[in-house]
Amino acid sequence: MKKILLLSIFIISFSCSNKKKIKQVAEISCGQCQFELDSQNGCDLAIRIDNKAYFVDGFNIDDFGDAHNKQTGFCEVVRKANIQGKIENNKFLASSIKMID
Repeated sequence: MKKILLLSIFIISFSCSNKKKIKQVAEISCGQCQFELDSQNGCDLAIRIDNKAYFVDGFNIDDFGDAHNKQTGFCEVVRKANIQGKIENNKFLASSIKMID
């Protein structure tokens, strides 16, 4: 019985600490201007996966050009990107972002 209990605790703790790696196409833009996120001040990069938006750690909003450019800026438009990373503490920890458009 003790072995089963210990094994169950190990499996549960391992599954809770194992963060799922995400690799997919997602919408990317300014969290405040386009995705209506308000937990941070100013303009910050965010992604939207399955209709839920997350601020991005690992990349800056100006890493892909001027955020306020009328045609391509993240504060003006929502764009698409191939993303890789994981969600942790309600933020997307990005290891790779490659713009599609």
